This record gives sequence, C-alpha cells and structure tokens, in this order.
Amino acid sequence: MIYGVVQAFLNGLPGLTENVTTGISEAKHWLVSPPLNMSQSQINAVVNNIGKTLTENQATIASGALTATTTVTELVSGLFIVLFTTFFLLRDGADIWRFLTHLLPRKAIEPVREAGVQSWKTLHAYVRATVLVAFVDAFFIGVGVGILGVPLALPLAAVIFIGAFVPVVGAFISGSVAVVVALVAKGPIAALIVLAILVGVQQLESHILQPFLLGRAVSLHPLAVILAIAAGLVISGIIGALVAVPLLAVANTAVRSLASRKARKAQPPPGTKDLAIGESAA
Repeated sequence: MIYGVVQAFLNGLPGLTENVTTGISEAKHWLVSPPLNMSQSQINAVVNNIGKTLTENQATIASGALTATTTVTELVSGLFIVLFTTFFLLRDGADIWRFLTHLLPRKAIEPVREAGVQSWKTLHAYVRATVLVAFVDAFFIGVGVGILGVPLALPLAAVIFIGAFVPVVGAFISGSVAVVVALVAKGPIAALIVLAILVGVQQLESHILQPFLLGRAVSLHPLAVILAIAAGLVISGIIGALVAVPLLAVANTAVRSLASRKARKAQPPPGTKDLAIGESAA
C-alpha cells in the first residue's frame, strides 16, 4: 500500500508542480488587477522576503531534514520490532496473558483475566469498526477527487484513510488536504465541490456509521471521546490522538468487568433472601 501511494505521489507530482506554478501566476495577476491594484514592486518585495527568510533559516531546515531522516530510521527499526512482537502475540498471546495474570494475588487472577478477555474483545470490535469507517471515508472522498481530475487522488485517499482512525475529527482534518490540493490544481469551484463531498461523507459517518458501528463496539460518551483525543494530542501528538480512544475503551471495559464481577459477588445466592424472610417469620 505504501509503495503504491508513493508511486502515485511521484507520478502526480510534476503535474501538481505545474498547477502550483500556474496558480501562483494567476494569483499575481489577481493581485495587480482591480480591486486590489497592488504594484509589482510590492509583490516582488513579498516574494523576496519569503526567499530571504528561507535563506536565513537554511541551518534550521537542514537540521529538520536530518531529524526527519533519523525518524525514518527509527520507524523502520520499530516496524520490524512490531512485526516480530505481533507474530508471537498472535501465536502465544493467551499463554502470555495467563502467565502475566498468574503473577497477581490469587484472588485477583480470575477477575483480571476476565477483564483482559473482555477488553480484548472491545479492542477487536473497535479496530474492525474503525477500519470500515475509514475505508468508507477514503473511498467516497477519493472517488470524488478522482472524478474531478484532482492530482494525487490515491495518496489523498490514503491520507484520509489514516486520518479517519482518529474518531470524529480525523477524516475532516485530513480531508482538508484534498480541498487545498483541489484549490491549487483545479481552482475554487473544484475545491468547493471537494469540500461538499467531505461534509457529506462526514454527515454519513456521524449519523450512520459511527452510531451503528463504533457505538456498538465502544460504549463511550461523545464528550469522553473528544476529551480523550485532546489529551492524546497534548501528551503524544498525532500518535496519542490515534491510540487515545481505543485505550480509553479498553480501560472502560476492564473497569466495567471488574465492577460487575464485584457486584455479582455482593449479591446473595438465589433463594437466600426468601429463606431469611421465612426464618424471621418463624
């Protein structure tokens, strides 16, 4: 998937660059024409200031590029660790969980094991529902962008697919990139059409997909979801926003499982209450 997205991006980049150049020329013409009537010298001064800023911050830009290279190396290393770990968790996950819970006090073993199983089911349902919602978002917006002839339709759809893993706001924020590309490449009319498609898909997600799919998988209040995403952004940026809601859902299921088990133990066995009433009457 990554290879296809990168290849599509490289194929569409020359056309996008040409469109950007044309758009800049049209913007200059619009600025010097009525009603703004800006002078060419003013426009050149703005362009020169931008170039001067870039020149003065070359060291910062180079440092950022080096940091990005280091990050890519860490991501590749992390990918292999994730694949290696995932294989053994899939093969021996149940045994690992039993081993970990066996280290707990005897009274806590069974409740924690049950809470873990229920939490895993919640995470499973959440991921399946989120993937389906993200696919629907990316499919409809990507098809709309492709029909309009906006370049980089496949990479844009991939960005929307990944962004949709952040509930409520992810697809809209990542979809705004498609609006910007449509504005640069095809003009304001195409950008407005893409924006309308984006809003329509968001309505479909908010009123149909989220309640029926994610609502059944995760019993969380919308306010809790928004606050979890905000907290994740503050703590760990984009990655924090991605994992905040599933972590909250898993924790919610675990607490509910432990609480319900405690409530069941607190209730008297069936028939005990009737027996006590009979004894007091006697």
